[in-house]
Amino acid sequence: MTDTAPESTADRRIRDTVTRRFVRDPLIIGLVLLAAAIAWTLAGDDLSFFPFLLMLLGGFGLAFSFVNATMEMRPARKGVVLQLGVAAVLTALMIFVVEFGGADLLAHLPEPARAVILVLQIAAGPAVGWIWLGLLSRISDLFRRRDRSTRPAPTPPDWQREEHGDGSRVEFRALDLRMRALTLVIIGVVLVLGLAGTALLIALDDAVMSMGPRVAIIVMGAVVGLPAYLLLRATLRRRTLSCAVAFGNDELRIRTDSSTHRIPFTELETLVWRMRSDYSRVEVRGADTDLSLIVGLAKPSEGRTAELPALPRRVVRRLELAGVTLEPSRRAEMVRFRRAA
Repeated sequence: MTDTAPESTADRRIRDTVTRRFVRDPLIIGLVLLAAAIAWTLAGDDLSFFPFLLMLLGGFGLAFSFVNATMEMRPARKGVVLQLGVAAVLTALMIFVVEFGGADLLAHLPEPARAVILVLQIAAGPAVGWIWLGLLSRISDLFRRRDRSTRPAPTPPDWQREEHGDGSRVEFRALDLRMRALTLVIIGVVLVLGLAGTALLIALDDAVMSMGPRVAIIVMGAVVGLPAYLLLRATLRRRTLSCAVAFGNDELRIRTDSSTHRIPFTELETLVWRMRSDYSRVEVRGADTDLSLIVGLAKPSEGRTAELPALPRRVVRRLELAGVTLEPSRRAEMVRFRRAA
């Protein structure tokens, strides 16, 4: 009933995409940022804001890549053991340097070596914090798996026949929000958090110096970053709408709470249908309608997951007969239709 690629092909594409975007690219970016920070420090800069920011971002990039790489390891326990071991070793090294005179042992090293170690120490702060957060995520996932053993696992929304019309429909919950607006919100939150964190570090200079910059960064992440993330997620989820999309014989029908839109296939200009991930969504333009419904970030219905089912082959054929072209996509979970100009 659905137009899907063979599992092996889809799995390979998804794995390649995940490896490239979430493991390899952050690793390269993190190494480049740390190399730039080391070069800046060796050039004689007295730890100003810009190289300090490069160290933090570089450490985060490496940790982001490492955590995602361990998530992909099979069996999963190998990734857990490796992640726990690296987190424990890095944490022990940081505590040793800060609390037990580790800095005295480094005082006899040449100046360039001490500069490189300083960069790595500062970068280790956000790196260790992110690795521990990844472990907490795995623990939370373990509890969720235990819950699934006592109750049915949530399932994706599925297609249903229209009771008083032609075609079939799917019901789900979504945010009426454009991807561009969501991106701007995330960038704005990151900038505000960066400025707020910097201001707090400056205002609490004595406390920061007493606890050490690495511990201060972890504390700032827990005090400022995590609450801000939870607040942003809760704020977005409060805008969740009950939605339904139905494909008839010759038109697309969309309901968002009390509003209904009808778009004939002959007037449809663009349709984006992404099934999975945090950015699973429906985007529709045509017949004086311009909607973007993000499913992946909305609070799903009880017993359902925040995703969309694959489009039925019948729908794909009718759209193509109406002159709408299926465009190739690098993502196996997304299809895009566009009317040729």
